Amino acid sequence: MQVIHWGRARQFFQTDEKAEDALERWRIAVLASQWKDFQDLLATFDTARYADGKVTFDLKADAIRLTAVADYKNDKLYIRQISNY
Repeated sequence: MQVIHWGRARQFFQTDEKAEDALERWRIAVLASQWKDFQDLLATFDTARYADGKVTFDLKADAIRLTAVADYKNDKLYIRQISNY
């Protein structure tokens, strides 16, 4: 699955260097995936949540929250927001 708006992640870890490893590991897992629906995504990220058309990932022992929109048909995941808890 292709990650769209990776620049948002780069901006985030420029201000929080400790986040870079977690975000890079997340990106590698997404790029290697071939999800067809949210159930497939849960097989990779079992703590992900779906609400209001968005998927929320908790990364780095729940220290980082990444919100994205998954377009399974076109094999794309759009990063919407990244924040610290």
